[in-house]
Parts: sequence; C-alpha cells; structure tokens
Amino acid sequence: MAEPILQVRNLHTHFFADEGVVRAVDDTSFDLFAGRTLGIVGESGCGKSVTARSILRIVERPGRIVSGEILLRRADGSVTDLVKLPSDGLEMRAIRGGEIGLVFQEPMSSLSSFHSIGNQLIEAIRLHSSLSKRAARTRAIELLALVGIPRPSQRVDAYSFELSGGLRQRVMIALALAAEPRVLIADEPTTALDVTTQAQILELIRRLQQERALAVILITHDMGVIAEMADDVVVMYLGHEVEKGPVDAIFHAPRHPYTRSLLRSIPSVLAAPRARLATISGSIPHPFARPPGCPFHPRCPDHIRGVCEQSFPAEIVIGEDHVTACHLYTTVGARLPA
Repeated sequence: MAEPILQVRNLHTHFFADEGVVRAVDDTSFDLFAGRTLGIVGESGCGKSVTARSILRIVERPGRIVSGEILLRRADGSVTDLVKLPSDGLEMRAIRGGEIGLVFQEPMSSLSSFHSIGNQLIEAIRLHSSLSKRAARTRAIELLALVGIPRPSQRVDAYSFELSGGLRQRVMIALALAAEPRVLIADEPTTALDVTTQAQILELIRRLQQERALAVILITHDMGVIAEMADDVVVMYLGHEVEKGPVDAIFHAPRHPYTRSLLRSIPSVLAAPRARLATISGSIPHPFARPPGCPFHPRCPDHIRGVCEQSFPAEIVIGEDHVTACHLYTTVGARLPA
C-alpha cells in the first residue's frame, strides 16, 4: 500500500477548565490513505469531533494539543507535522481548506445567513487561488453543479435559509472542495437529515471520492453508515481508540466489548416484531470523573474484576491491521470472546 497521506501519532488534546482537565483525546493514532475512507465511530462525547478539530488546528480555548504528531504528506512528497505549526500562521491557514477540507456537522450554524452562498464560495475560492471575482463566481457555479444542486446559476445568489437541509449540506461539501483538497473530513454529515437525503449525501461523498481520489475521514455514531462507507475503522471511547482495523474485520470479527455492544445496538430487519433494541448499560462517565483502568470497565459485560479497573490495557494485534486494547487478550485465564 502507498504511503499514508495523513498520520496521527499518539495525539493528546486536553481542555484545561477551572474544575479540572478534560482529556478529550487521549493517545489516539491512525493512518489515512488516498482514495480510502477512515470511519471514526463512537458515542457522543468520545472525542471524535475534537480529533477532527485537532487535525485542522481549530480546537477552541481552553483546549490545546498537549502532545503527539499529525503528519501530513504534501503534494510534493514532503511531510509536515501540523502540531508544530502555529494554528493561526499562514502555512496552517493555507493547509486548512487548501489541502484539508472540513464538512461541519450543522450547516445552518456554519453558513452565514447574511451572505449569499455564492459570496461565501467565492471568498473560499479566492482565499486559496489567484482567480478574479468573475472567474471565482464561475467556479462557484461549477462547484454547486458538481455537488448536485439544481439550477446552480440561480442558487448561487440564494441564502442559506432559503435552502433545505439537504441542499445546505451540499453547499457545505462544495465549500470544503473549493480549493480541491486532498483530504476531506466529514463530521456527522448526515445528522438531522431524513434517511433519503442521508443516502444522497453519502452517495455524493462516495462519488466525489472516486472522481478525485480523496482521502476521507468520516465521523459518525452510526454503525450503519460506517458499514456502507468506510474502508478502515477506528472505534473511540472516552478519548481512547479501543479497536481499529479494516471494516470487514470490525463487523465480522469485533474483539472489543464496546465494539460488540455498538454492533448489537443496530436495528435488524430480521429481528422479531416489537423486539427491544439492545442497549449499552450505563452511560459515558463525566469527563472529570474518569474511571481508573480501562475506561469502559464500568459498562463492560466481560469485565474482569481485579484487572480491568486496575490498569489501562495495552494494544494487542489480532490480525492484519486489526488492533484492540482489552484485558481479555492479555490476562491469563480470561474468557476470550468467540
């Protein structure tokens, strides 16, 4: 396989509040390859969005990257550690949007209500190119057509509040692609959309990836979306990666109890009528009251007393590119999942 276009190594992003320190991302590592989709999945509050914001260096205060590396392979083959760049410096601003695009979770709060979508697209295009305003407007119309917006030459002068949720999300994708980035980060791109529109947005991302060999990071809590879209998967819990590997291994041979619990919670067409959905007992701990040892042990159905609450498990290689962090695979006499 070719060299990864993006490598995240031992990333730690913490928020320093008066009440204490929130370790939103706590030692996360993964690789992203051109033309492939990496799915990052987990419940709300597991650090998925903070990971994306860390890559783009837009973590809001009082948060900051404490340690780790974010290695971006540039178009000329050189490698830049984004952690070492000033977040408001010219180089990072050129990378943000220019080489890495971001589709935000909620387009209504990300798009300006006071400027037409065309003006916002033109601004993004001219920020990363030397096009004139007239040429940038032509390019904006081309982008709207690319993402499937009907009558793009008319819609370019529309405002965000005049568009449906699905069209606003398409505008967000057009904005993310304005400078033709090589990496696209989609943070919950189908949240609050109906299922038909969700399918259209996901198909649009897949088509654009195939046409442009985009490397995509897809952040979601929906395992169904992961199954449909991802090539590789990172499962996060409370800022940690608890399991990662190819999508087939994650779905057909999940090893971590948290991954198994997420998969059991997916509705099935084969389930008996009115059958209750499986749930994960308990809830994610308060960020100021993280449990000792394995962070999932208070909710884990396979919890080994005297072990899981004592130390954080080391990562264990299960198969090719398949890794998990669980005491079930390191403790003598532990009952391994089938």
